[in-house]
Amino acid sequence: MLIYLLVTVVTIGLAFNVRSISLDKALSDNSGSYVFKYGGYSRQHVLNIISMVSIFIMLFAVSALRLNVGNDYAKYTNFMHLIYSHAYVPTEVGFNILVWVLYFLSGYENYILVFAVFSFVTVLLFLYAMKDLSKSFRWTFLMFMLLTYYFQSLSTVRYYLALGAALLSLSFIKRGDWPRFVFIILLAACFHKSVLVILILYPLCCIKWKRWMGLTAGIVCLSFLFLQDYYLKLLLVVYPSYQDTDLLEGGTSIISIARCIAVLVLAFMYKDKIVNDKMNVIYVKCNTLALLLYVFCSFIPVISRIGYYLTVTQILLVPAILESIEDVTRKKLYKLVVLIACLLYFLIFMWKQAPADGVRILPYETFLLHDMVPLEYQILD
Repeated sequence: MLIYLLVTVVTIGLAFNVRSISLDKALSDNSGSYVFKYGGYSRQHVLNIISMVSIFIMLFAVSALRLNVGNDYAKYTNFMHLIYSHAYVPTEVGFNILVWVLYFLSGYENYILVFAVFSFVTVLLFLYAMKDLSKSFRWTFLMFMLLTYYFQSLSTVRYYLALGAALLSLSFIKRGDWPRFVFIILLAACFHKSVLVILILYPLCCIKWKRWMGLTAGIVCLSFLFLQDYYLKLLLVVYPSYQDTDLLEGGTSIISIARCIAVLVLAFMYKDKIVNDKMNVIYVKCNTLALLLYVFCSFIPVISRIGYYLTVTQILLVPAILESIEDVTRKKLYKLVVLIACLLYFLIFMWKQAPADGVRILPYETFLLHDMVPLEYQILD
């Protein structure tokens, strides 16, 4: 627990050193015209680089040095052994190829290296996406840590790599670069196929919603209530390994619903700040879809995974709204409310969920001090 608290405090402190700057300085001559001249690296620019690199190193180190930390660590160690033995595994082709190549290059079953590679890429994707998309990196990163996106990436390795890719894909949507958007999603699907839903959900949030779409959405939501068995059969076509397992048990998250409602209420209060920003409108639509999914699709076992692809935009939308508030007193008040809410979420997660089955990121262990559980004692689900 102590190492998690330490890395959270230190990295958030470093994130608050990161500020948006301009490397171009406008100089005016006597004619009144302006010439843009590159002024070199400023002190703030160097501080930004040092802070970002330090954040990356700390997050990567904690993740890469762990041993048997995370709900799927032991399971994936078994999967990797089967992959190297040319046996069948239910994981995607990209994961299988990566594992086999790293094992082949290492000359032995170097699962620690595999987890380190996943840690490197996942942290890099999230940090790059947040820095590129956020109107306030400091608050986006604070929410990223306190809402436990980073810590949950220690538990569900493939999924959080795909989630980081999904967040980065929003950068391509921002630039209107749809070919690269499709490419990065297809590439991420080689490691976790659930990310393919983004090819429908994100473009759906990019188009202008009309009244007939609302009527159609209402009909679809009602169908979820009366045609649950058919939807589950369709799900088994995509995830056949779920057949006759407890993974088919549905369920939704009251906290996720509450978060969506709170964010949408805040967005409605400052809708005049939202409508003029394309990306903020997209984020609002993402949270609206997430709320509908959480309410009407609780019977779908992978609903939390689909929902996270949509609700991860909260770490971009909320800071954007906070920075747009002109009243200084009100801005400070809302920031305090957001901070308290995130802190409570973080503390509840660490004390209640982190050690529990399904997450199991506590206690933290590292291969520098601990030994791995013998492979023969691990059981495949």
